[in-house]
Amino acid sequence: MSASLRGTNTHWLFKYQKEWLRCDLIAGLVTAAVVIPKAMVYTVLVPMAIYAMFGTSRPLSVSTTTTLAILAAAAFSRVAVAGDPTSLMKASATLTLLVGAILLLAALLRLGFVANFISEPVLIGFKAGIAFVIVLDQIPKLLGVHIAKGNFVHNLVATLQALPHTSLPTLVVGIVMIVSLVGIARLFPRAPAPLIVVAIGIAGVRLFGLQNYGVETVGHIPQGLPSFTPPDVSLVAQLWPAALGIALMSFTETIAAGRAFATSDEPRLRPNQELAATGLANVGGALFAAMSAGGGTTQTAVNRLAGARTQLAELVTAAVALLTMLYLAPLIALMPQATLAAVVIVYSIVLIKPADFRLILQIRRTEFFWALIALAGVILLGTLQGILVAIVVSLVALAFQTADPPVRELGRKPGTNVFRPRSKEHPEDETFPGLLLIQLEGRVFFVNAARIGEKMKALAEPKPKVVAIDVSGVPDLEYTALKMLIEAEKRERDRGVSVWLVGLNPEVLSVIQRSSLGKVLGRERMHFNLELAVAKYLATPECE
Repeated sequence: MSASLRGTNTHWLFKYQKEWLRCDLIAGLVTAAVVIPKAMVYTVLVPMAIYAMFGTSRPLSVSTTTTLAILAAAAFSRVAVAGDPTSLMKASATLTLLVGAILLLAALLRLGFVANFISEPVLIGFKAGIAFVIVLDQIPKLLGVHIAKGNFVHNLVATLQALPHTSLPTLVVGIVMIVSLVGIARLFPRAPAPLIVVAIGIAGVRLFGLQNYGVETVGHIPQGLPSFTPPDVSLVAQLWPAALGIALMSFTETIAAGRAFATSDEPRLRPNQELAATGLANVGGALFAAMSAGGGTTQTAVNRLAGARTQLAELVTAAVALLTMLYLAPLIALMPQATLAAVVIVYSIVLIKPADFRLILQIRRTEFFWALIALAGVILLGTLQGILVAIVVSLVALAFQTADPPVRELGRKPGTNVFRPRSKEHPEDETFPGLLLIQLEGRVFFVNAARIGEKMKALAEPKPKVVAIDVSGVPDLEYTALKMLIEAEKRERDRGVSVWLVGLNPEVLSVIQRSSLGKVLGRERMHFNLELAVAKYLATPECE
């Protein structure tokens, strides 16, 4: 069995520190207040509890997300009978089971490596883009208006058009909640500010009848324990394509959210274990007709920023979901939508960090554009599409760098055995008449072999006596690259130039020796390092 499926991931439990308990309890309660009104409680209970036992991300909050719900709803519209709850429950159970099975299969095949294509600048752009999307999504609740949801631009225009219809009592409640959140956090940093404002909001509705003034509440939340719902095998053929897309979305969101909110002192995410954990969460949820689940960015942001230290916070959220089913649904139903919006906005807006963008720009302009593309992609195209666009751009940029690697002419720092690229900053570096020192870096293979050959040819003008190529930074030599070297050596030999190779590692040396180039060069034209190559060149009679 794959290591990804070998049991629970409860190492955090055995190393638990008592000072974490308060943070996890508060974070779990705050996240419950945010996620339960947005998702069916049994979609919170089962997947979140299972993920907490098997997942590797400490702050990740797993339930259905807006994107997954939209994709699932589109699939249901094609197979479920309109107005038939039983048909809908069976379709949900079947789809979620398929999603879980696909994720588990991906874990067995160890496909988690695709997560490595999400770079740090892409994550920074992703978090900022998600923050913009989340904040805009919550503003209508803050204003007490309803809009037809669409893409970011559509929602922005619709929200602006709805401004004249703002409910002033709702806006006042929202502003009071935001000011209270910020004020409590600054004046009483150890106080659970989100729980306090949620309690204030519910109390306001109970005591003052705020709903009578147009302040909308969360409303009805179903009660009762979920019942077992068997999947319908006859729906598999119709639902598996949708399940494949949802599984990809679930994994991508899970990894992106898990990495985005991880801290440096926490264990690294294990992508294959994440596939297994979300797969098991979906399989378990399917038995109770839960919708497809994955790591939600909004709720994970709230969970982390509310202070979550370990997976215990998710177990607390799951426990609150259970209590809601049994007892708390009427109470949570009284929470004003403006209170929910205020909590989400305050905890999401801090994800926009201009300082991170400035730092990337100072260091790597190319990766700054990756971050901007990730941000724009999430805003304009949606979460999954935005991530995929950013990954594609990253890969294209990486491919360009790979296809056009540096080929540097070297000089020696005076009085040392240090060789470095020639530059205007160091005009004093030593060069040797008739000897051209060239340095190659990175893997040399069919993608970049021709380009490297062109650069080497350009550097070899005017004609030197010897071209010494430092390949100590080349880990491997593919056949096309070897052929390029053979042709370059022959071309230079025909015009009276001797080619030497320097610093060959065992793998590259073995490739050279098995080819005709090894016989042509012989031991006398292959050297351990540049210092020995220069010493040999200077010792030849022609150089005296």
